[in-house]
Amino acid sequence: MKKYFVALLHIGFWACYLLAILIIVTIAYRNSAMSEREFRMVNALQNLLFFALFPSIITFHLFYFFLFPSYIQQNKFFLSFVYGIAIAIAAAALGYLFLRMLIESGWMMDMDQGGKQGRSTAVIVITSMTLIGMICGIVALIMRGFITWFSEIKVKQMLREKNYEMEMALIKSQLDPHLLFNTINNIDALILRDAVKASDYLNRLSDIMRFVLYETRANKILLSQEIEYIEKYIGLQKIRTANESYVQWSVSGTIGNKMIAPMVFIPFIENAFKHTTNKKLENAITIRVLITEVSIELICENRFESGSIRQAVGGLGNELVQKRLDLIYAGTHLLEIKKSDDLYRVHLTIPHG
Repeated sequence: MKKYFVALLHIGFWACYLLAILIIVTIAYRNSAMSEREFRMVNALQNLLFFALFPSIITFHLFYFFLFPSYIQQNKFFLSFVYGIAIAIAAAALGYLFLRMLIESGWMMDMDQGGKQGRSTAVIVITSMTLIGMICGIVALIMRGFITWFSEIKVKQMLREKNYEMEMALIKSQLDPHLLFNTINNIDALILRDAVKASDYLNRLSDIMRFVLYETRANKILLSQEIEYIEKYIGLQKIRTANESYVQWSVSGTIGNKMIAPMVFIPFIENAFKHTTNKKLENAITIRVLITEVSIELICENRFESGSIRQAVGGLGNELVQKRLDLIYAGTHLLEIKKSDDLYRVHLTIPHG
């Protein structure tokens, strides 16, 4: 929270405190029909509030700067209660001593009419100052609690945004070199055989890199953009095989203007291509996107040879993707990853914007 706003809260509270004293004084001096006894009582209340300002300031700031961070935030509530009362009583006692010094020096009127009830007056004044100090202390705790709560929200939001940016960058850094180097090598080999097709693939690669570098800066993009990116990615991967049935890709449902976080699906699709070693298999990879009124689902399956390097369910890549999903779709997504002897299956469900 901005420092000037915190300062305004403090100034506002103490301005209200002094305003209460002013209101009491105004009422007292405007009421000409007030008896001498009533006038003395109002005068005593005025003096009490004014001279309670000193212990109240002490109590307020000790509650604000000491009690809240040292005990309330540490969940030490019993000690907070004990120390809170002790602080208020000690501050009130100091305030009463200051008040007596002024009375004895003749600076103000004695409230017990000549000191006939000195002890009882002292108890009443200290008790009253303690209660006023406790009220100020409670206001200090509420104020500090609100400021802390608001600041924590801002910090958590900032951390979420930073984590999102870092993990997004990390996921992209894992994807881009793999895609870039493999595709360039494949296009290089294709140039001598089919220059037209090689040019088409270069354009697709250019579109993909433009999407990764610029479109993914937004928190949400159109689902149509994500699907277009996936289609171009699949098209580039098909350079590596002449098997037209190698990949089965389908989209069902109405795309419309639905929104999605960028590159949510691509890590799973990239993973499927990476671990599918036999490119002569029919339907070696199946990728389906199902769009409903409330959600978007990705079902990605790939087959791998049981004798090859085994495709892990966990791993750093999946862990990063899971963390990113937790940040973007906290509590609203469902990710299921299953693996059998030769089939790896990912089923992700997310809400659309």
